Amino acid sequence: MDVESKLAAMNGFAQEIVTEDELKKLFETNDHPLAYDGFEPSGLAPLHFGVLRAKNIKTMLSIGIRFNLYIADYFALINNKMNGDIEKIRTVGRYFVEVWKAAGVDTRKVNIIWAKELMSTLDYWDTFIRVGKAVTLDRSKRATTIMGRKEGELIDTASVFYPIMQVTDIFKMDIDICQLGMDQRKANILARETAQKLGWKVPVAVHHPYLLGLMGAPTALKTMNDVEGMAYKMSKSNPKSSILVHDTALVIKEKINSAYCPEKVTDGNPLFDYLDKIIIDNKDDPITIERSKKYGGSLEANNFDNLVTLYKEGKLHPADLKSFVSDGIEKRIAPIREYFEKNKSAKELYETVKGYQITR
Repeated sequence: MDVESKLAAMNGFAQEIVTEDELKKLFETNDHPLAYDGFEPSGLAPLHFGVLRAKNIKTMLSIGIRFNLYIADYFALINNKMNGDIEKIRTVGRYFVEVWKAAGVDTRKVNIIWAKELMSTLDYWDTFIRVGKAVTLDRSKRATTIMGRKEGELIDTASVFYPIMQVTDIFKMDIDICQLGMDQRKANILARETAQKLGWKVPVAVHHPYLLGLMGAPTALKTMNDVEGMAYKMSKSNPKSSILVHDTALVIKEKINSAYCPEKVTDGNPLFDYLDKIIIDNKDDPITIERSKKYGGSLEANNFDNLVTLYKEGKLHPADLKSFVSDGIEKRIAPIREYFEKNKSAKELYETVKGYQITR
């Protein structure tokens, strides 16, 4: 695949690339660069974890990028996930692996790395100290928003270590592309600044956007910065905002029916976010919305942009849009749900994790 096609594939899901020129040069000089995404084991998998992020990973694998899936167990411990029970955290990590398999990620083609393994050498902590020496205390504190908490909302001293650990991970895994969500932007920028200061390899940062929660947002998330957006993204810690990959078709329909979806409003409307990022793969293809004959029969849109226009003009009712989105999400979740129903060990992990109390 040529460089321009690879760049187009990355831009297809990225909200921001820091920088695109660097990514282009990377593709020109390295046929198989190494990317990573990190995950705190913290409960049942929501839509953005099991579908959106898996979709991004499969896209990158398809263009020749090697990939590390990093299970950040000690990070979850610092962030008090599973009430700080490390064994429960690691059980959730094993469940995460099953979710990736269920979502169609070929785990034979990715490296699954645990923080407990990466951090087990003195060499890791040597790099950690060097990174810490290059970063001021205030800078580290400001970066703790990557934990999903507001600036200044520190739990304990270990929280200050969290950003330094994340930056150290990037260097110890020798990452070329940091491919994480916008909520992790501060850590990736910190890694770039630290690399420049210490004369190390500077990673490219590719940030994918949030997925809106069911309650919507005042404006589209693409207009928000990384901190503002966290209040409106889908989060498993807020059941009212999230769809889980284990939800039945009926539960999905109920959740979508209660979602924020005012007539003629598309900005901040989570249903259009799901259409854009999960349901519609090719935005140029025609779209058919099935409707009862008494409401005008099927509605035909030339493409995604035309569908947005039709909704803004009031030619598509929220009820019909909700039905279409419910069916689209069900099609993508059904294979994951069925995997856990048929695979005994995966099902046992799911049942165990389901019984855990989710902590923020």
